[in-house]
Amino acid sequence: MSFASFGLHPALLQAVEEKGYHQPTPIQKEAIPAVLKHQDLMAGAQTGTGKTAAFALPILHALGDRKTPAPVVKALILTPTRELAQQVGQSFRRYGQYLPLHTVIAYGGVSINPQLEAIEQGVDILVATPGRLIDLLSREAIVLSQLAFFVLDEADRMLDMGFIDDIKRILRSVPDSRQTLLFSATFDDAIFKLSQQLLNSPILIEVDERNTAASQVKQIAYEVDKQRKREITSYLIGANNWQQVLVFTRTKQGADDLAKEMCKDGLKTEAIHGDKSQGARERALEGFKNGTIRVLVATDVASRGLDIQQLKYVINYELPHNAEDYIHRIGRTGRAGETGLAITLLSADETWLLDEVHKILDTPLMQQWLPGYEPNLDQDFSPSKKKSGSRRGSSRTGRGKQAGRSRRR
Repeated sequence: MSFASFGLHPALLQAVEEKGYHQPTPIQKEAIPAVLKHQDLMAGAQTGTGKTAAFALPILHALGDRKTPAPVVKALILTPTRELAQQVGQSFRRYGQYLPLHTVIAYGGVSINPQLEAIEQGVDILVATPGRLIDLLSREAIVLSQLAFFVLDEADRMLDMGFIDDIKRILRSVPDSRQTLLFSATFDDAIFKLSQQLLNSPILIEVDERNTAASQVKQIAYEVDKQRKREITSYLIGANNWQQVLVFTRTKQGADDLAKEMCKDGLKTEAIHGDKSQGARERALEGFKNGTIRVLVATDVASRGLDIQQLKYVINYELPHNAEDYIHRIGRTGRAGETGLAITLLSADETWLLDEVHKILDTPLMQQWLPGYEPNLDQDFSPSKKKSGSRRGSSRTGRGKQAGRSRRR
């Protein structure tokens, strides 16, 4: 099957060809025809499977050459983060570069004035975060009464970040006659409840088993004492000569502290999180993409919106409290059919978090020791939230010189 088999506009086929895309991905094969048939859609797929094109291409095709007057919006794409808004907006611009359609990207953290000026020039497609969209609506800067497409991208993350009230407020401004598309990397009861409020007799598409990690990503968990995590991180990157590594922490302060220490280790490192200015985040991301920054330390606010071509290495410096975020983190690698490596650094007090991750994985992670970084045998790595009074160190002392030996939980 080719993209031409969908009957897409020639201008879109030209743009897709120039991007080097020849065969549609599984999510594109199923979603594009459904959107072209004007059906509401609830679609789930692993990150990195091409789901942006799965809704961007049919929307651009439907709008075609029909440019709308400013500030009337025909397609609204709602995203949870600024990074994802930029990524999706840029995709619309690339795919629609040979069509007379205008895409505007709107998000907070920067001055609203350039965005208002762009809207005044005409806006056919608006990609926005919830807070900035509500700001635009309150200023009456945009009109949604003629909206044809309403897309919620990364809907699960939207709920995780507490945007449900904003979504309900936005819904009051969009027409009932719209076509609604809900895309999510993971599904749970909250997502299905939201879909009942948004969608009209939707088609459900799941191209992968629900909430699973990308099969092309190799996953390893190294048991290590907490105080040696920074040391083992720098060692893995330096000894293996990895040139582009994404590291995840749980807190903003932790990201900043780790970035400073890794710079002292001789690794050019920057941190990216919600307290950074938009300009700082963009500069760090651009430096990471072009290779001037070797390591990017990020919090989970960045786990959905980062689209880095051929990123091979992700390190979970700390496991997330939300197990689904583990899927999103490692989904930054192994994209578009490429292979990737995801390493988790597991300290004794995080074993219960690993238990939560195991509940959503098909196969438990293989826990290992890395030679030279074996954990203190007095630490308890037993897979339990509530640790018992007994220690397992005595049963493992015979393994003390067998560093690196794997064991399955």
